[in-house]
Amino acid sequence: MRARDGVVLAGRIVETEAYFPDDPASHAYRGMTRRNRAMFGPPLHAYVYFIYGANWCLNVTAETGGVGAAALVRACEPVAGLEVMRELRGRPGVKDRELLRGPGNLCRALGIGPEFDGADLTADAALWLADDGTVLPVAVSTRIGITKAAHEPLRFYVPGHPSVSGPRALSP
Repeated sequence: MRARDGVVLAGRIVETEAYFPDDPASHAYRGMTRRNRAMFGPPLHAYVYFIYGANWCLNVTAETGGVGAAALVRACEPVAGLEVMRELRGRPGVKDRELLRGPGNLCRALGIGPEFDGADLTADAALWLADDGTVLPVAVSTRIGITKAAHEPLRFYVPGHPSVSGPRALSP
């Protein structure tokens, strides 16, 4: 969830990818740097980074402090604040299912940028994780858009969900 100008923007996570310290596709693979420092923080903190010179990506740290592991939030189902999300995306007619589909679109629609790098997602007043009690099925596939360790089954998604990103062949 994200609070922006008094409006709560909420999405239910429907797709993630895991990255571990010994994973050659992980930003933590070569150790801690200024860019990936937040990835080595305590669990349930944001690791936000810029990719391809165009998009911010949100990750949630997943290990004890000092261990670089995180889950990339690839897609969410929009739940609240959809009109503000459309404004932030700059696409007034975008379909609900497309609002938070893909990590760059997700960050754009929720207004997530570098100011959230390292944020405590259990306590931050502007960006936080919450559980609404919804239990969804989970399927597993290989990760998307990487070349190193691309064969690893470390992508988790809700099968058949329209907000899931990537090729439909990977998300039956």
